[in-house]
Amino acid sequence: MSRPITFTPPAGAHAHRFQTARGEFAVLEAAAQGHQRGTVLFLPGFTGSKEDFISLHEPLAADGYRTVAVDGRGQYESPGPRDDESAYAQGELARDVLAQADAVGTPVHLVGHSLGGQIARAAVLLNPAPFVSLTLIASGPAQISASQQQRVKLLRDALTVMDMAQVWEAIQAMEPPEDTDTGDLDTGLDDRADLRRRWLGNSPAQLIATGRQLCTEPDRVAELAAVPLPKHVLSGDEDNTWPLPLLDEMAVRLNARRTVVHGSEHSPNTDQPEQTARALADFWNDVQRP
Repeated sequence: MSRPITFTPPAGAHAHRFQTARGEFAVLEAAAQGHQRGTVLFLPGFTGSKEDFISLHEPLAADGYRTVAVDGRGQYESPGPRDDESAYAQGELARDVLAQADAVGTPVHLVGHSLGGQIARAAVLLNPAPFVSLTLIASGPAQISASQQQRVKLLRDALTVMDMAQVWEAIQAMEPPEDTDTGDLDTGLDDRADLRRRWLGNSPAQLIATGRQLCTEPDRVAELAAVPLPKHVLSGDEDNTWPLPLLDEMAVRLNARRTVVHGSEHSPNTDQPEQTARALADFWNDVQRP
């Protein structure tokens, strides 16, 4: 579903290693143009990476926002143990986000896509102080849909008996190039070399642990609603991971802004980046308006 048009940073953005109190993370960062209105921290979804936000940096920089997109622990270019699932417990990943926000050096607008949204929620529930707002992109109130749970279970089972390269080949065999609608399994770029490299960079233990989280996540909307932080629920107009009525209801329960980006599915950040960037900036501008 998330198919970045490129893995090459756009003008004004650069890839680097980001040092925090909880270790080093790979990031793509772009400075704001002109007066800086705020700073944004982007968290990718299951099997995704910082590149899933690559088309948002330029329009958001032009609107005055510094943007930092991060590979989480064990994702793509960020290090993490390959055989210790306990390192990827949701609480551990949430504490990583708090450390990342602290290292950014200023309160941030936190944005999580899919799995990243649930990790973002967990971080806010641990400590909302570092955050100006929270945006959940295509990230629902609890576990993923039954059909997506089946896909994730197949992946988790495969990872227990095959290495990452073998699983990649199995995915390609199951999903022909013209039919790559694989939930968060990102296999749809024309030049598949970058996607294969990203896949091989993931920690198997991270995929197994976070896949289990997606299938068992409880509904914590009431807890999040009690946190006095501006909230935004954004999605495409189609989503088979969390159906739209579920996202609509969650937005009501959170008293959150609700945005539907037309012409996009589970990854509006890659399907319709200009519309997504505009919706994000409009929300943040309203949050910061006296």
